[in-house]
Amino acid sequence: MKKFEVYRNMRKTAIIFGLPLSLFAMMMISIVASLLVIIFSFSFGIIIGVLSFNSALYIALTRITNNPQLFQLEGSFPNIISNRKNSGLYYEKD
Repeated sequence: MKKFEVYRNMRKTAIIFGLPLSLFAMMMISIVASLLVIIFSFSFGIIIGVLSFNSALYIALTRITNNPQLFQLEGSFPNIISNRKNSGLYYEKD
């Protein structure tokens, strides 16, 4: 009999095919669009191109998921940590 492992990290993020929900939705939109392209074009080259594009997109999305600091543009922590409310008014001269 097969033994299945219980997925206990559901509170962190839901994972479908190794992708978070937002990236999985983007992958599904790409697949549906590629199916429309395949239906309305009968070229073998386009079919191979669409399949290679979808596979490359899936590989790129899984690598982005596994290594999220690739696209981290800002620093991890702010320069100043304060509990003071930010009113948006600055009384100091620049």
